[in-house]
Amino acid sequence: MEHASAAAIIDARGTVTGWSDGARRLTGYPAEEAVGRPVRELLAEEPPPDVVAARAGTVVLRHRDGTSVALPLRACEVLGPDGAAGGFVVTAEQPGGAEPTLAGQAFQQASMSMSVFDPRQRYLRLNDAACQVMGVPEEALLGRHFPETVEEAEHSRGFDWHLRQVAETGEPLHYESYTRAPSGSRYHAWNIEMWPVRNALDEFVGVALAAFDSTEQHWARQRLALLNEAADAIGTTLDVVRTAEELISLVVPRFADFASADLFEWVLGPDEPPSMLPEDLVLRRVAHGSVTEGTPEAAVHLGFTDFYPPYSPPARAMREGRAVLSRAGEPAFDRWVRERNARAPKGKRYREGAHSMIAVPLRARGTTLGVAVAVRIGASDPYVRDDAALAGELASRAAVCVDNSRRFARERSTALALQHSLLPRGLPGQAAVEVAHRYLPSGSLAGIGGDWFDVIPLSGSRVALVVGDVVGHGISSSATMGRLCTAVRTLADVDLPPDELLTHLDDLVTHLAADDSDDEVAELGATCLYAVYDPVSRRLTFAAAGHPPPALVLPDGTAECVPMIAGPPLGVGGLPFEAGEVELPEGAIVALYTDGLVEDRDRDIDHATSELCRALTAPASSLDALCDTVLKAVLPEEPSDDVALLLARTRALGDDRVATWDIPPDPSHVAQARQAATEQLTAWGLDEAAFVTELVVSELVTNAIRYGEPPVQLRLIRDRTLICEVSDGSSTSPHLRRAHAYDEGGRGLLLVAQLTQRWGSRQTGSGKTIWAEQQLPPD
Repeated sequence: MEHASAAAIIDARGTVTGWSDGARRLTGYPAEEAVGRPVRELLAEEPPPDVVAARAGTVVLRHRDGTSVALPLRACEVLGPDGAAGGFVVTAEQPGGAEPTLAGQAFQQASMSMSVFDPRQRYLRLNDAACQVMGVPEEALLGRHFPETVEEAEHSRGFDWHLRQVAETGEPLHYESYTRAPSGSRYHAWNIEMWPVRNALDEFVGVALAAFDSTEQHWARQRLALLNEAADAIGTTLDVVRTAEELISLVVPRFADFASADLFEWVLGPDEPPSMLPEDLVLRRVAHGSVTEGTPEAAVHLGFTDFYPPYSPPARAMREGRAVLSRAGEPAFDRWVRERNARAPKGKRYREGAHSMIAVPLRARGTTLGVAVAVRIGASDPYVRDDAALAGELASRAAVCVDNSRRFARERSTALALQHSLLPRGLPGQAAVEVAHRYLPSGSLAGIGGDWFDVIPLSGSRVALVVGDVVGHGISSSATMGRLCTAVRTLADVDLPPDELLTHLDDLVTHLAADDSDDEVAELGATCLYAVYDPVSRRLTFAAAGHPPPALVLPDGTAECVPMIAGPPLGVGGLPFEAGEVELPEGAIVALYTDGLVEDRDRDIDHATSELCRALTAPASSLDALCDTVLKAVLPEEPSDDVALLLARTRALGDDRVATWDIPPDPSHVAQARQAATEQLTAWGLDEAAFVTELVVSELVTNAIRYGEPPVQLRLIRDRTLICEVSDGSSTSPHLRRAHAYDEGGRGLLLVAQLTQRWGSRQTGSGKTIWAEQQLPPD
């Protein structure tokens, strides 16, 4: 149709009620003279009957200057609220004149939707693009309010409100919307400009608008926003399944109506990736999501496996190493959906209308880990190449995070296995203390740390309690922990005092750090607490290298941290370690722990230490139960570091189990020493051990008198074993040697070593002590 450049509104009585500026230019009548007049007064002659019947044709009007003007007119009936005819909107094309015709053509042929409304928000004119958006010809819209022409309230509400704003304020405005087009079911993004229209007299006569379909730009921004969000949303944890779930949560519903992520079995376990893709692509479903509750499109349950045939888009994506875009109507897509739905559980199939799919491989560091699939269903726009590029970017980021998670899980399990192999599984038998322990590996992203503990039986029924911490995480810290643990056991076997032992351990760490191949040690550092408890004297001797002090619970229920000087961490070198000593009553509890129990960036260490002491006094049925009570009371919900806790309840060996004699430094008193030892064994009911004990006492006392220095002392201890100790004032250590056939001596210690379970020597503050242990017969 030809487009009008003038418009007038005539009510049911034939009176002019509306008059455009174009009508003024064509007839010369201003609005104040035309509105309110009968339309017949503006006619130069009656219109032909066929024109009246058709409501379209040439009509002769009377110009204000008295001349006649023939114009092609069209009339569109306006209906009232009750559906009855309420008048007409009459439009006319301005005849002649190249410039108005050119302007009209430009308006009509504009690529964006353009419309004109009267002050009451009724259509006066639309171009072809606007008619295409509305889905109806111009004749069906002229004279009608916009809300009457659309079904969707969401589209009309904002549009009509902005129209009224321009009409009421006379100010132009710009706004954006994302709604369905009235002529379709898919969503479009619109950039809309509205401005008031004024005539030559500066009178407000209507509202014009131009709407630009910015859907492509909108989706481009959405893709960029999705990529930016992926940087924060994907890979928040080092958990393989959680990472896949984060990918699905990100793309549904913003990018897909249904999405799934499947991984090869080896990704979820400790196995190494295969050198090439297997022939049969069997993957395990780890995550899926849908815009529909219950995820009816998921033909595979979470945790179950699925097979991808070679022709399917997911299989092609994995074998070709790129995103595969497919749509309904393509043979491979239709076959895949058809066969997939046929083998899916009841109610688990793609809904009718699944029309577009992107399958993208999850690849990281040159290895295919699995595949992700995104599907659009129903009214969603089909995927385009830009969407495939976006899917590839998202999948690439998710795959790297999945691979990082896999590598972290493998390193964590390796470090944990290494650490468990180094930590004591069953603590060695000893009678000095009752012990219980707990080790909790860190759940943080940093990985397993280097916390460790040990209980080491020493000579004379004594026991060493050790706890340490290698600063850092991962396999390197676990390996360093293993070195230190072994070194402490070796040094403890020499029976060094705590401060001397830490000095030797400090030298070891310094030497390891100086080795170029052990940069990890230099970077990590370590702390250690070494304590020795003697059940005979009931004294606890201890020294620390940068480690928290032990906590002590007395039988009366009071608890406190033992005052001590922590000393420098291991590896600093050149600084002394100071030993402390405290006498304990029988039944006291000593708590050794690593800093992960009381230190955290969000906690005050003094407050945490007070909580530890308070928790240690809580009633508990056993030491094991007390361990659990302490951890529950002191630890935060998610500890950021490994935690080792060692509890030891002290026992005492009374006078009835220990016998001591001072021996004069004269060989003639050796026989008296043997006799005294035999009588003591008889009192203990250990006559069966008398023969060996006499030989051991005779050899050790003789050596002390002959080669040592006074004072000489003999002590028997009845514990789980029978211990014979001979002390003297000389610091010279004995040694085994094999005597020749004609030698008169040199067989004593060899005889002792063969007759007893084990023997050894230790340095004391005043000399040395030679000891030997015999296995006692069962009760």
